[in-house]
Amino acid sequence: MSNQFDFRAAAKQVLDIEVAALQELDTYFDDQFEKACELILSNSGKVVVMGIGKSGHIGNKIAATLASTGTSAFFVHPGEAAHGDLGMISPGDIVLAISNSGESNEILSLFPVLKRLNIKIISMTGKPESNMAKLSDLHLQITVPQEACPLGLAPPRRLICSEVMGHALAVALLQARGFSAEDFALSHPGGALGRKLLLKLSDIMHFGEALPKVSPNALIRDALLEISEKGLGMTAIVDEHDAMLGIFTDGDLRRTLDKRIDIHTTAIGEVMTTNPTTAHPDMLAVEGLNLMQNKNINALILCKDEKIVGALNMHDLLKAGVM
Repeated sequence: MSNQFDFRAAAKQVLDIEVAALQELDTYFDDQFEKACELILSNSGKVVVMGIGKSGHIGNKIAATLASTGTSAFFVHPGEAAHGDLGMISPGDIVLAISNSGESNEILSLFPVLKRLNIKIISMTGKPESNMAKLSDLHLQITVPQEACPLGLAPPRRLICSEVMGHALAVALLQARGFSAEDFALSHPGGALGRKLLLKLSDIMHFGEALPKVSPNALIRDALLEISEKGLGMTAIVDEHDAMLGIFTDGDLRRTLDKRIDIHTTAIGEVMTTNPTTAHPDMLAVEGLNLMQNKNINALILCKDEKIVGALNMHDLLKAGVM
C-alpha cells in the first residue's frame, strides 16, 4: 500500500495549508493584539495561561515562552482551577484563555469568579462571536478557514496559529521590555546559553595551591616539575609580590631543548616568554575562549591588580561546557 500512496504529496499539501494559515494570521495582529501587549506590559502581576485538551498543551508552551522571555507567567489547567488551583491566581494577574471554539465550559465556568476578583481576561479563540470572546476584556482571533486534516477533525492548523499568536505576544513584549541576552541567560542558568552568558573565568580557574608559578631564579628543571604537578601545561613566572613576569609552556620547552640549553643549570627567567596574553578573572568564559582561539594559545593566566590570581587551559573550558 505504501507504494501506491503519495506520502510526499500529502505532506506538501499540509505544509501549503499551514503556511497559508500563518500568512492569514497577519490580519489578526490588530488593535486588540496591541492592547493585549500594553495591558500585560503595564501590569505588575503574572500572566495565567489556561486551555483544555490540545489548546492546553499549546497554552503550557506559551506560558513557558512568556516566562523565559521576561513576562512572569504560568499555566493552570481549568479543571484543576475549578477544584482549588484558582487560589494560584491573585488580584492583579491577567488570564490568557485559549479555546478554538470559544465555548469551553471548563473555562467559561471560571469567568464569574475571575471577574469578581477583577482579573483581566484575554481570550484567544477562532470564533469572535463566541461567549469567551464576548465576555473577555480583549480577544485575540486565530480563525482558520480550512484545517490540514482532510476529515476536518484534527486541529493542526489552528494549534499552529495559537502557538504563533502566543509567540508573537511573547516576542513583542520581549522587545518592548528591552529584554537582553543576559536577562535570558538568568532564566536559563542550566542551559548552554546560560553557561556562555553567565560563566566567568573565575568560576573555572585554578587558584591557590593549584596555581602553577615559580620565581625567575628557579631552574628550568624545577619549573618542569611545577608544570607536571599542576597539570596545566605551563607555569607562570612571578616576582616576590606575585606580579606577572612571564610564562613557560610546553612549546617553550621544545624550543629550549632545540637550542640545547641545559635545563639543570639555566634559570627559567632566561628562557621564559615575556608579555604573555593574560585576562581578568571577571571576563566571561566564552570571551576567554575567543581570546585563546584568536591568540592560538592553550592556556591563559588570569591577573587582577597586576597580580596573578588564577590560570586555566582549554581542557577546563571544555569540562565547563563552554566549547
